[in-house]
Amino acid sequence: IIVGALFLPDTPNSLVERGKHEEAKAQLLKLRGVPNVDEEFNDLVVASEASKLVKHPWVSLLSRKYRPQLVFAIGIPAFQQLTGMNVITFYAPVLFKTMGFGSSASLMSAVITNLVNALATFVSILTVDKVGRRKLFLQGGCQMLLMQVAIGIAMAVKFGVSGNPGKLTLGFAVPLVLLICVYVAGFAWSWGPLGWLVPSEIFPLEVRSAAQAINVSVNMIFTFAIAQVFTAMLCHMKFGLFFFFSVCVVVMSIFIYKLLPETKGVPIEEMHTVWENHPYWRKYVVNDEGIAMGKGKGGQSA
Repeated sequence: IIVGALFLPDTPNSLVERGKHEEAKAQLLKLRGVPNVDEEFNDLVVASEASKLVKHPWVSLLSRKYRPQLVFAIGIPAFQQLTGMNVITFYAPVLFKTMGFGSSASLMSAVITNLVNALATFVSILTVDKVGRRKLFLQGGCQMLLMQVAIGIAMAVKFGVSGNPGKLTLGFAVPLVLLICVYVAGFAWSWGPLGWLVPSEIFPLEVRSAAQAINVSVNMIFTFAIAQVFTAMLCHMKFGLFFFFSVCVVVMSIFIYKLLPETKGVPIEEMHTVWENHPYWRKYVVNDEGIAMGKGKGGQSA
């Protein structure tokens, strides 16, 4: 990470924020690969100037016109932790030990699942700008749902309500390991990376600091909470825990399908038009006269 940071270029937004307009324009030209970016650059400058007028981003984020950003700042990181990854990783060492890895089961399960995770994340990097965020979210959700249900049924048949697996055969463990890998892949090219990417794309400059703080805080809070209650839930629910997280995946997929607009190829300074045209969020960002909240009738920021 440290070495990579040395080669990480500044974004046009950050350069504009620091008054380095020429460097920002050059970076924007490099990113877009087109000969003229004047219109987008001017939008960046206008958005930067507007953000400087906001003295209290926390207060602004609670206002009605920023309701979409607030909902996603809370919803996406919360749902990301409710995908059930802890359930999958908990059972992985048992399955790998059954396959003959012995005391190295935990290490092997970590190596294999993390390898699948890394490879699938690269798939997301290569496809996210072609397929789109919504499709990856929904496809990953369906994939995780099917795998959770399949693993839950298999565990119910083998473990029973007692939770005692007895002797797991190799023929039983191998398919379960494959299901786990497919599940991990579904998470790794959808909710894993997109849970961080999408929030960074939808928060406007004037409330970004507050929104990102909420986003990270909610993620950490849910990570801590699930880690604390996971063992107790596992003892009481046993294989039912897989079905619990399956329901969570259904809810989060509906959340994405109904509320999240596609952000592929949309500059952050143009996201307001996406909210204005969304069938649900429009009522929060457009007033009764059909004018975007925070804008005058001339279309300029008020």
